[in-house]
Amino acid sequence: MTDQEQTSTSPKDTTTFKEAPFLALKGFLMGSADIVPGVSGGTMALIVGIYERLLNAIKSVNGNFLKLFFTLKWKSAFKEIHFFFLIFLFSGIFSALAFFTKVVPLQVYMFTHPEIVYGLFFGLIVGSIYILIKALERFTKTELLMLVLGIAFGVWIVSLVPADTPEHPAFVFLSGSIAICAMILPGISGSYLLLIMRKYDYLLSEIGKLGGVETVDGMLGLLPFILGAIVGLAAFSRFLSWFLSKYHSQTIAVLIGFLIGSLYVIWPYQHREFVQHAEVTQVEYMNHPKVQELMENPPNTNLPEYERIGEIKNAESTFDEMKQVEIETVKNKLIKSEPFIPGWLGAKSGDDPNVWGGVIGIFIGIILVGGLDRLRKK
Repeated sequence: MTDQEQTSTSPKDTTTFKEAPFLALKGFLMGSADIVPGVSGGTMALIVGIYERLLNAIKSVNGNFLKLFFTLKWKSAFKEIHFFFLIFLFSGIFSALAFFTKVVPLQVYMFTHPEIVYGLFFGLIVGSIYILIKALERFTKTELLMLVLGIAFGVWIVSLVPADTPEHPAFVFLSGSIAICAMILPGISGSYLLLIMRKYDYLLSEIGKLGGVETVDGMLGLLPFILGAIVGLAAFSRFLSWFLSKYHSQTIAVLIGFLIGSLYVIWPYQHREFVQHAEVTQVEYMNHPKVQELMENPPNTNLPEYERIGEIKNAESTFDEMKQVEIETVKNKLIKSEPFIPGWLGAKSGDDPNVWGGVIGIFIGIILVGGLDRLRKK
């Protein structure tokens, strides 16, 4: 069933158990994309053909559902929403997040083998852009104009640099609304916009307070963001769905433009700048095994997160048993990237990219597009 058939024939959930494994697989691909900065789950939703169904599912969580849910009429409430679609899809998303953080640490490989990882997604998106343009119902001058506007907007977004912003609850609310809208827009990463608005580290610090003595402060800090995300998602999904129903081909052309614009930051050869966020997570005596291990084997700093030796207390003491050592957890967060072509445009003297790794990643990504094209029809 195509997106347009789903939108025009039934506002209700028509998900069957037969398509459950395919929805879970599509969700898995969406979750995989969400891990990579510069790629959004919306990108993969568009590529695998469930973008409009996803918007309809979000729209189904409406006022009537909330009224029935909070009056404990749960059976009637869950009939109002696209329950099975969301369950199967999010099971795949959460499976991907678990798999690529615990089993195959994709975030680590993004630091140690960035050319291969980004090359793979670059190839996927390049091949998918061709498929999406070919699948457009029409491609007139209007669609071409929308495509160009989409490209320009996408390039502009990913070219922005981080700006100083306040931490007032009103701005945090606005940040949540903007970030969640970006997360469902193909080609625009919500986490990247949070970096631009200087709210990425703020959110991480508030989340880090949960489970400790500052749990209440953390919850209060996150509340405006969560409320903003809910309001933004509810409003923007309806706005975008209306455009898709009224101006389908033009809207798809704009979304394809966003994808083309996003290639700027997904290109595998980049000068990437990171900001470090360090916090003391443990204090041990000098003779502690973990302290000894860190002192004997300095950490690899080319990782998204690592531990290092911090301040040594009572350093003047003769005995190690009296010295206390702070163990810091350091997180590297991407704040800026500039593409270059190895050995040519934009390359610098100190560059040593894995050229063939990027080429192989792009080639594999393009090959996988054939499988994604078949998955779109499932």
